[in-house]
This record gives sequence, structure tokens and C-alpha cells, in this order.
Amino acid sequence: MPWTSRKALYRALCATEKTIPIFARDWWLDALVGAANWDVVLVEAEGRVLGAMPFVRNRHLGAWWLSQPPLSQTLGPWIRPLAGRESERLEWEVRIMTDLIAQLPRFGHFIQNWHHSRGNWLPFYWQGFHQTVRYTYVLDDLSEEGRLWEGLRGSVRGDIRKAQQRYKLTVRSDLGLESLLPLLRMTFARQGRHLPYPEDLLHRLDVACAEHDCRRIFIASDPQGCLHAGEYLVWDEMTAYDLLSGSDPALRQSGATSLCKWESIRFAASVTRSYDFEGSMLEPVERQLRAFGAEQRAYTRVWKTRSPLLKVALLLLGIL
Repeated sequence: MPWTSRKALYRALCATEKTIPIFARDWWLDALVGAANWDVVLVEAEGRVLGAMPFVRNRHLGAWWLSQPPLSQTLGPWIRPLAGRESERLEWEVRIMTDLIAQLPRFGHFIQNWHHSRGNWLPFYWQGFHQTVRYTYVLDDLSEEGRLWEGLRGSVRGDIRKAQQRYKLTVRSDLGLESLLPLLRMTFARQGRHLPYPEDLLHRLDVACAEHDCRRIFIASDPQGCLHAGEYLVWDEMTAYDLLSGSDPALRQSGATSLCKWESIRFAASVTRSYDFEGSMLEPVERQLRAFGAEQRAYTRVWKTRSPLLKVALLLLGIL
């Protein structure tokens, strides 16, 4: 099937299928890498898509890579759910994934993180792919605010009260990306790093998310107008994602980061079902996310490198 036909089918699927995560939506991929720089393989019957796997295709370190965009927690295969016995569901997944793998273009390196709901990767293992387990933290049910509040560790509740009562912080959602960017820059500068993504990329994504009414920026401000911390939240019909967060290192003791996260959770309950903190493998970050009462979820990084020399280079660069 020509790539233009595949993309047209996939775009139509994204317009109607609510179980496709936001990171795999066509417009999200367009915003982050451009419409010409991503593709998709499909399994379809009579015009109905049964399975799909989008990917970003670019050339890096002398090889073609099939991967995923920046600022995207996951990508990976989407498979139309099949009702019935467990054995039938697994057989269905094996058939769809085997067909998707067979359609992939030639590559030197494949690497994608899969959504935590996609646990079965056996057909990829049978085809010589590898996997690594990673973790995120998720609040599955946002329906009861009181239960969510009680689920917070005492130190987090204390930070939120301190931010509100001692520092008189309020969380604003009327400020745009330009107000959040300095907080992001300061967060990475404190670590001796620059922003790991171009600012024009953030602007493109922000415009696309605003057009699709699926983002909200939360910024904690004090009575003097100083901005302490901020969160960038995106969501689809199933889950909200804590995409970006930043704070002023000089104002870290105010509890603003906890307050922003709490307000973003409260808001997420009005637009979707669950909240994904986009958990980090870094120990200090993991401790902070765990303190919000979220449950650990394992997700899979699937990869395959055809060249031994390229594999050594990726290991040295810390990519694998």
C-alpha cells in the first residue's frame, strides 16, 4: 500500500479511535517531526484498520533509525481490541504484530517505548528484537478528590499547605508557554544543562495542542508576581500526562512544585480518567512521583540494532 494511502487511513483512525494515546496521534507527530518525517505500517481489512504502528524515520550515525519523537513518552503498536477468550486475544495480537513487523522498512536501529497497557511483545522477541523494562507512575482513577488527597504522602500535603498558607501562592492557568519557558531553562541550568529540546519545537507543539484543546499550563505565582514553578499538562480521552515541569531554584522551598502538580491532577479529573506522571528512572525524581500516591507501571522499551558496531556506539552513548 502506498505511504500516502497508509497515512490517510491512519489519520482517519486517529480522528475516531479514542484508545490511541496522544503521543501516537497524527497531528502530534506532524507537530514534532513534520508530516514528511513519520510513517506508519498498518494491518487492515476492507478499509478497517486492525493494527497500526507509527514511527519516525531519520538517518543518524550512518544508519536509518525507526524511533519516536522527542517529548513523547511512548509510541509503539496499536491493536484493535478483540473480545473473547484469552487464547484468542493473544493469537490475534501475535498475528497483527507479526504482520506489522513484516512491513517495517529496512533499518539499522529500531527503538521505541511502548505504552504500559501493551505488555505482549513476544512476536518482536521471536524476530530478534530486545526489550528493557522502564517505569512510570499512574493515578488510575481521578473520580474522588478526597481519596486522591489522602493518597498523598504527608510531606506533599505539607508542601501544598505551605505554598498556599505561608507563601500565599496561587496557581494560574492564564499564562502561556512564554511564562513557563524561563522556569524550564532554570531547571536544566541548575543541572548544568541546556534545554534538551529546541524552543521552536515547544512552540510548534503548543500551537498544535491548543488547536486540539488538550493542554493546560499551570504556574504558581506569589502576591508579588514572582513565578515559582510550572507544569505543562496534555491529555487524551483516556489519560492526562505531566509533560513538562520547571521551577525557580531560588524559590524551591515554597512548595510550588507540589502545588502545581496537585492542581494539575484536580483539573485532569475534569477532562479524562487517569493521570500519568511520565515517571523517571532517576532516583530523586522517582521518589517525588511516588509520594503523590500513584501506582508503579512497567512499560517496555523495544529495540533492535542490526550492526554490531552501531550497537557498541549506542551503548557508549547511553542510548541502550
